[in-house]
Amino acid sequence: MNAVARGLTSFFLAIFLSASLFAQQSSTSTQNPDWWKNAVIYEIYPRSFQDSNGDGIGDLNGITSRLDYLQTLGIDAIWLTPIYPSPQVDFGYDISDYYNIDPQYGTLADFDRLVADAKKRNIGIIMDLVLNHTSDKHPWFIESASSRNNPKADWYMWHDPKMVDGKPQPPNNWLSVFGHSAWQWDPARQQYYYHRFYIQQPDLNWNNPMVRKAMYDAERFWIQHGVAGFRLDAITSLFEDPTFSDENYVLGPDGKPLINAYGDKRVDTLKTDNLPEVQDVLRELRQVADQTQGRKVVLIGETYLRSVGDLRKMYGAHNDELDLPMDMEVGFINRFDVNMFRERINQAETQINGDEPLFVFDNHDNIRWDRYDHDAHHEDAGRVIAAVLFASRDTAMMYYGDEIGMVTTPPTRKEDVKDPIGVTGWPKEKGRDGERTPMQWNDGPDAGFAPSGVKTWLPIPPSYEQINVTADEHEPDSMLHWYQQLIALKRQDPALHDGAETMLNKNDEHVLSWLRKAENGEAVVVACNFTDQPQTVSFDLAPQGVRGSSPKTLLKPPGAAEPASLGSIQLGPFGV
Repeated sequence: MNAVARGLTSFFLAIFLSASLFAQQSSTSTQNPDWWKNAVIYEIYPRSFQDSNGDGIGDLNGITSRLDYLQTLGIDAIWLTPIYPSPQVDFGYDISDYYNIDPQYGTLADFDRLVADAKKRNIGIIMDLVLNHTSDKHPWFIESASSRNNPKADWYMWHDPKMVDGKPQPPNNWLSVFGHSAWQWDPARQQYYYHRFYIQQPDLNWNNPMVRKAMYDAERFWIQHGVAGFRLDAITSLFEDPTFSDENYVLGPDGKPLINAYGDKRVDTLKTDNLPEVQDVLRELRQVADQTQGRKVVLIGETYLRSVGDLRKMYGAHNDELDLPMDMEVGFINRFDVNMFRERINQAETQINGDEPLFVFDNHDNIRWDRYDHDAHHEDAGRVIAAVLFASRDTAMMYYGDEIGMVTTPPTRKEDVKDPIGVTGWPKEKGRDGERTPMQWNDGPDAGFAPSGVKTWLPIPPSYEQINVTADEHEPDSMLHWYQQLIALKRQDPALHDGAETMLNKNDEHVLSWLRKAENGEAVVVACNFTDQPQTVSFDLAPQGVRGSSPKTLLKPPGAAEPASLGSIQLGPFGV
């Protein structure tokens, strides 16, 4: 990275920032209405972060005990995956009560304490709000399933069967995301109910105004408990085509339907995903959030979309819907393809009307960023990913353990699988256990995640002996320090905090580079080698209005060469 400060060109590649820089770094208060712009959001999978009571499952008090660590890292907000009461079929995404905390994680008082202690450190708490479905153990569904004429009979997506040879069959060919038909027969009602996800997760009927009111009331409840915002789970799945006609099959080169990991013929999701009515709900959610007095409540969307045009719609025609729809197009390219990264980052910069992008590289549903790994260059590849995430013009969302280079550790035997999709899809689909393993705090018993000798809900990966927070804290060249330094630059450097972004050297097939330029003229150039071979790059910044050729290095990997000029910059394999 090259920074040009107050008319002097300075190249971002280099030195480790001193500890005093971190001690002096200012925090972004969630009381600031624009706190979420350029922020760093840290996703925590609560079961796996810190166990405080010795039951092998992470909990809220465990998270509270680690707030100082998260403050030192430099984050602005924590996104918690669901902590509501739940049968835990989908580990919390099957909610049975929207107004409380699951006893596994603690109490409502524990949650309030977490919010208050996080606020003291200028860290906001973002709740995961699951609006598409509930648990089949939720009182709403139990009542709805009891008959066709009860008060909540129309709260879920019920449909009469298609009769074939006198036997009831699903109404159409729609599939669950987790395999097989999305329709489940209910003998009491003699109807099918629709479930986009697990059988135990029946879809709510968002055409029913009482459903909307109930969910907006839940939104208000958690706002009253001080949350900084909501991550809206599966938000594009709220509505279905009212004709209930079959989806088209996804065909392979031979013209035959492709088969998914569960053995089903693949179908597209045009009739069950991102229907226009979703925008109405987003506007209503925004109206509820904006009723909050004195602070900004941020709305984040889980938005796997087909195009940058669809992404733009999620902000609303008048910026009255989502603040931060997740841009999955950058982080989930899943290979070091310079041209594709350049194109998609540029789309986020130029084709969403200047709105704030939210870049995401991994989360609890996807293999960790080590899917980008490159043999002997694991840490080097990780530094590249982090540089793209934190040095772009974006709000950055990271996943617990990224900062120490935690790797995906999937189960090796079907009998060890906890995630139901791994049970259903084994061996092609091993489930999501591998990216949900406990946080690796130290090299002691249970990696410091739980008291010694406790059987943890998922096994501690063997990598904990080398990859852990304590080891990284004592190693100046560690991944943890790389993350701390990048986040500090994102927070403090005017160009990297909110400067405009322009792609450079657009024909380079090996190095991705871009310019960040602040209103005061300070500029930072970021250069990332996407190959395992050394590369030499040069920059002429005159067309961007940047004068000078003698760079000042801000950050570079251990042992990297110091550039003498912008005319010849040496980048090692996966060098930044």
